[in-house]
Amino acid sequence: MVGGRTGLATGRETRTEESMSIEVRPVKDGDFFAWLDVYAKYAEFYDTQLTDQKALVLWSWLTADDHEEDGYVAVDGDRILGLAHMREFARPLEGDRGLFLDDLFVVEEERGKGVGGALIQKARSLAEERGLGVVQWITAQDNSTAQKLYDQVASRTSWVTYEIDLASARVEAGRA
Repeated sequence: MVGGRTGLATGRETRTEESMSIEVRPVKDGDFFAWLDVYAKYAEFYDTQLTDQKALVLWSWLTADDHEEDGYVAVDGDRILGLAHMREFARPLEGDRGLFLDDLFVVEEERGKGVGGALIQKARSLAEERGLGVVQWITAQDNSTAQKLYDQVASRTSWVTYEIDLASARVEAGRA
């Protein structure tokens, strides 16, 4: 079961009972405006301001061959249904590398149709192809809808995440 529907998840294409064809592929130049529409919804979902500058910086990363951040979209025909951004990271204690899923988002009307599962499967397939040791991601504590899927495809860890927000500290220092 992927996303509550029976389907075959191969990492490239998933077919659901509703005969929707989901292909997961790398972002490409012609995707920018459709990708931006979905990414803006992702930012809104997490109540984060997405400026043109932030969007353009991320897009430049996703489309640069030499940048660590990779971008994938789940599409049905020409329509982008969801996105995933991911990058490799070092795991010193394990002596290997992992794949971190930075962003994962499915447009609201497509949730529960296997799109999120297909994007996660793509991350898993990439990690397996590269010989990586793990795929990891975080989600908001109150994102129970996504956690239902995540609990089906991965193990919840006991780690607690902390961060030091240096960008906010710089803004505050500039006001003083």
